[in-house]
Amino acid sequence: MSDQENVVFTQEDIDQNKTMGIIAYFIFFIPLLVEPAKNSPYAKFHANQGLIIVLVYIASSVIAIIPVLGWIASPILWIAGIVLFFIGLIGAINGEAKELPIVGQYKLIK
Repeated sequence: MSDQENVVFTQEDIDQNKTMGIIAYFIFFIPLLVEPAKNSPYAKFHANQGLIIVLVYIASSVIAIIPVLGWIASPILWIAGIVLFFIGLIGAINGEAKELPIVGQYKLIK
């Protein structure tokens, strides 16, 4: 069970910070710097999801160093990162706050 499930997103928060939720998937830290998004649970949720996707890409790059196994696993992780990016982006565009599959349960930004 994730801490994200306990957060309530008001429609007002979603409406005011939908753009920041979208931006979070391109540059995850922007919503954490801009007022009033940095105090928005909705913007923080999507910033967290964006950070997780960045970490998937970093893991993919690190794994790529490993001969043979890394060369196989790295492209799979890269494709998974692309899929997660689009799932999160579409959710933000639709004003939803659904956790990403598999990795979305981790809360790195509080």
